[in-house]
Amino acid sequence: MVEKNNQHEELKPNLISQYTEPPENVDTLNPEPGPLLEQNPINLSVLRELEGQSILSARQLSREQVIELGKLAAFLEKVEIAACHPLDGKMAITAFFEASTRTRISFESAMLRLDGKIISIPEGNTTGAKKGESLADMAEMFNAYGDMVIMRHTETDSTDKLLGNLRIPLINAGNGTGEHPTQALADWYALLKWRPHLVEMKPAKGKTLNLGILGTPGSMRAVKSFLLMSLLFKENIAKVTVISEMADPFGADVIADLKKADINYEVTHDIQEHLNQLDVIYMNSIAFLGDSYRKLDSRYKLSRQSPLKEGSVILHPLARADELDTDLDETTHNLYFAQAHGAVFIRQALLISVFGRLDRLPSQIPSTES
Repeated sequence: MVEKNNQHEELKPNLISQYTEPPENVDTLNPEPGPLLEQNPINLSVLRELEGQSILSARQLSREQVIELGKLAAFLEKVEIAACHPLDGKMAITAFFEASTRTRISFESAMLRLDGKIISIPEGNTTGAKKGESLADMAEMFNAYGDMVIMRHTETDSTDKLLGNLRIPLINAGNGTGEHPTQALADWYALLKWRPHLVEMKPAKGKTLNLGILGTPGSMRAVKSFLLMSLLFKENIAKVTVISEMADPFGADVIADLKKADINYEVTHDIQEHLNQLDVIYMNSIAFLGDSYRKLDSRYKLSRQSPLKEGSVILHPLARADELDTDLDETTHNLYFAQAHGAVFIRQALLISVFGRLDRLPSQIPSTES
């Protein structure tokens, strides 16, 4: 049983502002993180399970870990903890062999804001890979030069190749058509702030969501990781509708996950028929296929003219093309900017946990130990 740790019951007023329930019409452009912690202290024991772990797939995370990471991220978003120097003395290598803006910069921002240090490889052609050096050999160098590797690569098996010789934690920041698990954490952190009741295993009647996925989980890694992490919250989801131009958008492995979760899902090609039923729409513009990128079919576009359900929200990992019109940016459907903003805090929470530095957090953190 988890008991409340009395020394954390009272939060210093100058450390964290008083939490309040979200307004009925939540500001999706800037959802308040406080309510996620209301009556929900952080279970540090759950987060300690992540110490020293490589994070390669959304499949390896539990519902409890996602929720506790979200609560820690909410605390970090509310509190300035730079003075605690949580990652002092730790070095992360950000090795990006594929183009990235938000993922690389948010990881580097997260490390630096926690007083960690960065060795950055912003472009693969600046490494020995251009001369034919293998990832296995690079792993030996990474062991000597850093305490963690955060890697993005065009090859789906790149994480396996690196892990063969790697003795420090690896965080998968996108591997070909594989996965992007920390993007899924950012996605679900945005949803948990938007609807804090999603932490409940038995939601009240009328509080389950119709979740729509616009894209192809089989070839869009961010979409795949989002779907896999969503299955952890199956009690909160009434139905998953996948809108795709492909007859089989999943792949055999994802089909197996869907069947195991015993969740109600449907595949359709008709976006207009389903939009007005969806509470959450997750979309992406780009699928990586072999050595090239492919964009969504022109039929699958959202704008103010789309028949969106009142109160529904849109998630998009960005960068976007013309599938997501900028005329939605100032509407209450926009959760995608908050999704990008919160990525720094959820990645901070993950880094602190994997590095085993939870004991460096302020003593006033609302927490329990099981």
